Amino acid sequence: MPIPSYQDLMLPLLLVLGAAEKDLHQKECTQRVSDALQLTEAQRSERLPSGIQTYVHNRIGWAGWYMQQAGLVMKPKKGFLRITEEGRALLAKSPTSIDNKLLATYPSFQEKVMRRAEDETTAAVMTAIPDEQTPTDQIEEAYQKLNQTLSSELLDLMAKMDPYKFEQLVVDLLFAMGYGGSRAEAALVTKKSGDEGIDGIINEDRLGLDVIYVQAKRWQATVGRAEIQSFVGALVGKHAHKGVFITTSDFHKTAVEYARGVQHKVVLINGRRLADLMIEHGVGVSTVRTLELKRVDSDYFEE
Repeated sequence: MPIPSYQDLMLPLLLVLGAAEKDLHQKECTQRVSDALQLTEAQRSERLPSGIQTYVHNRIGWAGWYMQQAGLVMKPKKGFLRITEEGRALLAKSPTSIDNKLLATYPSFQEKVMRRAEDETTAAVMTAIPDEQTPTDQIEEAYQKLNQTLSSELLDLMAKMDPYKFEQLVVDLLFAMGYGGSRAEAALVTKKSGDEGIDGIINEDRLGLDVIYVQAKRWQATVGRAEIQSFVGALVGKHAHKGVFITTSDFHKTAVEYARGVQHKVVLINGRRLADLMIEHGVGVSTVRTLELKRVDSDYFEE
């Protein structure tokens, strides 16, 4: 079952606020609306691609914001919502739903959101108001599409890299993720590569209390169980407990199942995941443009 859109959450939110005997914090609104709609734990916990918020909390926040523009709810103080008399009057009519078309009938919404020119019609301007997606959803979706394109470009470039250069890329990534202690230590341990099926060794922490053995394969073919079994055998030979197998291709189902079943902690990173980690930690990519998303600082305007 998909997560309700922000418009589908408007009426449940207004009902929750109407039944409340006090102002509700937005987190409490999310909890009560989720309970009222009997959302599953999976629905409640699913996060935006950026990870900053859950979809439910974000969409309930936008549902409240749009109703606020219509005068149905208000923010008595930072982070809290309260139903208005206008909102109670709407609930008294027992509406079956609340959406942007209904909100567009309120003069406050027309003035604050639609910003109609004298010669514009409601129907024409409504196309500029988000339908199913919130503005945050649209930004997150665009961000995800751009990263997917960038990820594909990285995979194409890695497929053409020298194998030894690729091993160095893997070390650079692990170092950027916080492994290996200092940069000099990370470079030093990788000189032990190529030893009995091990391409690299890197410290798990800055003190070197434990090490991680690395296998890096710039492959086009799918990695099968035999390769993972060989890697685990190399770990046993080193009396090691942890290993990371990284490839530019992907892993066969049998390889994944085998890695899950062994006592050793073996992490498998395929090409797509590798590219995503490179983007996340700034390896092989550079920032072209930074956009700042700002919101009102309620504390500034409080007495």
